[in-house]
Amino acid sequence: MKLALGPLQYYWPRQQVLDFYEAIAATPVDIVYLGETVCARRHELRVQDWADIAQKLAAAGKQAVLGTQTLIESESDLKTLRRVVDEKDFLIEANDMGAVRLLSAEKRAFVAGPFLNIFNAATLNMMARLGATRWVMPLEMSAAVLTDLQAARPAGLETEVFAYGRMPLAFSARCFTARHFNLQKDDCQFKCLEFPDGLLIRTREGEEFLTLNGIQTQSSKVYNLIGEVDAMRDMGVDILRISPQSQHTPALLDLFRRRIDGTLEAEAARSEMADLGLAEPCNGFWHGKAGLEQIAAQAGAR
Repeated sequence: MKLALGPLQYYWPRQQVLDFYEAIAATPVDIVYLGETVCARRHELRVQDWADIAQKLAAAGKQAVLGTQTLIESESDLKTLRRVVDEKDFLIEANDMGAVRLLSAEKRAFVAGPFLNIFNAATLNMMARLGATRWVMPLEMSAAVLTDLQAARPAGLETEVFAYGRMPLAFSARCFTARHFNLQKDDCQFKCLEFPDGLLIRTREGEEFLTLNGIQTQSSKVYNLIGEVDAMRDMGVDILRISPQSQHTPALLDLFRRRIDGTLEAEAARSEMADLGLAEPCNGFWHGKAGLEQIAAQAGAR
């Protein structure tokens, strides 16, 4: 089982991003996803900058994958998409069907990202025919549904599961971070730079509810499948994805690496990561429950 670092979902200053990936090069991660997948107004790094980072990570022995923007809204977004697809040295993660079309037309292998809504065997097989060599399970999918799809997946298609991080739940043409500050989207003043792990929103009763990240809405809690690593291995999952956060990402990667290698028990891992997360954990979707629930590990889990 391999370990992947998902694309950076937040907007960080350029030097912070460069320093972050320099540190990631020394971690026990196998695959690193790169690129701006959330908002076209985030310009601290351009496509060429991401490609340069990818080259450095590849030199460090990592598989670097460039991701495409999830919500395409304009001709300029299409131009950026084409520039990403033109980077022939790297595998591309397609996060919308426009990217799938471009990659398939060129007969390029690609990763079918988690936002392509692959929920049944027919769609999974279609993606494989179009050129997907890896697919990322939608976050809302349960282990039971994944088990069925694993039995039906085409030969040679890798399965990747989002295993840790705040869950990206929705994308919108409206920027909710800008709206929070009574700003227009086109004059957002790049407020996302002030929130390196998103802007936490609470209900009137003070309960943590959601996290605003520009046009992306995330969970307030952190999805954490550290206790389900053995079950995922038994199901034939190939890759676990960890989502970057502004603090402790290398430590989290190390914990998951040790769980994958079997040198760290699940309960010990949960104890070690208690102070490393952004918020309380949840794993409800995996168990077919409400996503914000935390389902206790079954007796006998390793």
